[in-house]
Amino acid sequence: MSEPVEREAPAHLPVLADEVTFLLRPRHPGWVVDGTVGMGGHSEQLLDASASRVRLLGLDADPEALQRAGQRLARFGDRVVLRQGSFRRLVALAAESGVDEAMAILLDLGLSSYQLDASRRGFSFRGGEPLDMRFDPMAGPTAAELLNRLSIEELARLIAEHGEERHARRIARRIGERRRVMPLATTDDLVLAVKEAVPRRAWPRRVHVATRTFQAIRMAVNEELEALTEALPQAARLLARGGRLGVISFHSGEDRIVKRSFRALQQGGEHVEIEPAPIVPAPDEIRRNPRARSAKLRVLARWEAA
Repeated sequence: MSEPVEREAPAHLPVLADEVTFLLRPRHPGWVVDGTVGMGGHSEQLLDASASRVRLLGLDADPEALQRAGQRLARFGDRVVLRQGSFRRLVALAAESGVDEAMAILLDLGLSSYQLDASRRGFSFRGGEPLDMRFDPMAGPTAAELLNRLSIEELARLIAEHGEERHARRIARRIGERRRVMPLATTDDLVLAVKEAVPRRAWPRRVHVATRTFQAIRMAVNEELEALTEALPQAARLLARGGRLGVISFHSGEDRIVKRSFRALQQGGEHVEIEPAPIVPAPDEIRRNPRARSAKLRVLARWEAA
């Protein structure tokens, strides 16, 4: 999973896959919960590296991604259970699936290659896609609805906070000017608004000028930071003794939430320990998969004798 970029995407490559497998592979029989199963890349490696009595519960809000994960993981048979839903309902979805504790839990935040390149829901900058951006296409307002409804002040704050975009106010004003003529409906509409708002000399060299704005709108549409804040304490409660929780983030706001939540759990008597520093991709992985460049993996473990 990763943030949007302007170049053609490589084939689906799970980020930090070897590190995730090494750190989260269960040493005892039990459940693995992949709260963002996506295309099933991490889940496949974890199952391949685990004993046959290890089973996997894969969750995803995106029904199309879940279908593709099912195809990829079909060879594992009844070792795999897949359910549609957001990880903000982690404990409830686990209970509904017969999982009362997990030896490993993974949350890989962001987007899959499929969502960027083939979903046609407006996650990428490719021409003319509808401004949808919902992980679950049946839930909540679309990106177009937010862009055309929020005030200029609300848009500016959203783009600044979620996208860390220094030109957020200029972009929000230009969106307002454009929607007074005609509501924004496609990715082209949003890209043009950003390009018109940001001075040409200020366009970044490594990524598309609209990257941060697209990220901000997507995160707001899916309430990603709110979902993460709700999910982390649930994941800690679901973790078995000796189990590990790994979270891969791509955004500094996500990483701050993970770091603060892990520290709060440790200081609150939860009998957990934290890997001292985030794990980041090696240069070779970034060369193979440029979308991995901003990834950070943080790991929390529950003591064996809690």
